[in-house]
Amino acid sequence: MKVTARDLMSTKFLTLRSELLIREAVKEFKRASQVEGRKIFGMMVLDQQQKLVGMLSMFDILLYLRPKHIHIWGMMDDLDISGIVDMACEKAGSVQVGDIMTQEVITISPDTHKFMILDIMIKKHVRRLPVVESGSLQGIVYISDLFYGLLDRFTDEDDCR
Repeated sequence: MKVTARDLMSTKFLTLRSELLIREAVKEFKRASQVEGRKIFGMMVLDQQQKLVGMLSMFDILLYLRPKHIHIWGMMDDLDISGIVDMACEKAGSVQVGDIMTQEVITISPDTHKFMILDIMIKKHVRRLPVVESGSLQGIVYISDLFYGLLDRFTDEDDCR
């Protein structure tokens, strides 16, 4: 049986707008996690015409909020880090999703085979792939859905012989 993105994708998902402030985007991540019943680590960003213009992940947010010279902090025993989280929160209050989102988004079609999806995710180090057909967003495939779909085969003794 040929399994494709159409079979794996989630068609129910929340999205962000590029003009949304990062502080508000973080709240949307929390809300999306509650709605989905699992932690959401990345969301698609749409424009006014509902076209995909980017992706925002927790990595993008943490990379932006990370203090610039953190790589030398390990050598600084007397560093006073109080207030750093407050500064990060303040910083996030004026930055928009569009300022830090990943704009070069890798997409797949609904007919992309599951092993091609796996190959793309591994080679490109991505955990989620938007499914687009004729310029229209159809869904998203998460690496966890792909993994657990394959894992089911391994745990079913009759299927894995």
